[in-house]
Amino acid sequence: EIDTPGHTAIIAATYPDYVACFDASPWAEFANEPPAGQLRFALPEVMNFTASLLSNIAETLPSYYFSTGGDELNTNCYADDYLTQQQLNSTSTTLNGALDTFTQTTHGALIAKGKTPVVWEEMVLNWNISLSNETIVMIWISSADAAAVAGKGFRIIQAPSNYFYLDCGAGEWLGDDPTGNSWCDPFKTWSEAYTFDPLANLTEAQYNLVLGGEQLLWSEQSGPENVDPIVWPRAASSAEIFWSGKQPTGAALNVTEALPRLHDVRYRMVQRGVNAIPLQPQWCALRPDACDLHA
Repeated sequence: EIDTPGHTAIIAATYPDYVACFDASPWAEFANEPPAGQLRFALPEVMNFTASLLSNIAETLPSYYFSTGGDELNTNCYADDYLTQQQLNSTSTTLNGALDTFTQTTHGALIAKGKTPVVWEEMVLNWNISLSNETIVMIWISSADAAAVAGKGFRIIQAPSNYFYLDCGAGEWLGDDPTGNSWCDPFKTWSEAYTFDPLANLTEAQYNLVLGGEQLLWSEQSGPENVDPIVWPRAASSAEIFWSGKQPTGAALNVTEALPRLHDVRYRMVQRGVNAIPLQPQWCALRPDACDLHA
């Protein structure tokens, strides 16, 4: 993924004229995280630059899929941006129309390289733009949004933050906010993730639109020092959800019966040098069901 047109402040380091509201203050009015800065996607030169960038990078990657992001686009960034407004006014184009042209151009460049475009859900639910029928959409804001995206006929990847965001619950990382919590509190336990139904609220005819799922870790508070315990073994819990949707016996998924299997996975990880955190005290792990809430 190369997220566009938001989350692109870094491009201003070499192409300052291509980025609107760069490092604007207060940053919270112009971006979801500092520093502010988004591509001036309405400008033809920025559109062509982005298409060329994505195309050149796509040539180096073997994957069939390439995400252009599209999440958290802040419209305040463009409201008073002179170059953007000048372009929109001179061409009698709306911001939505410019985004449509930008997306068709960048996605066209990827499709020409044999890639299938992937976007975040806002590109389907918040904007009126034309996307290829082959476009894949990642669900992240809420599991409840999958039905609306599937209703538009798009294939989806389930990654809702209310189940699968591994960074949730670590506390606020912004300064001068001592009582703050992470935006997606609480901590997402493996057992909560394991209750997720990838086909919930979909019609049977839409089941084939669900390609699978992913667990995500955004790295504001993670690095090589702590990535293993944040990810493992929690992320492994989704394997049965998305690979089979049932237990090895064919029975429906069950948290109580899954726990011993996940204990085994965690112990094997530790033996192989992965710093996976314990799911329970060892006393409990050696005595299945003994530490259940109502045991």
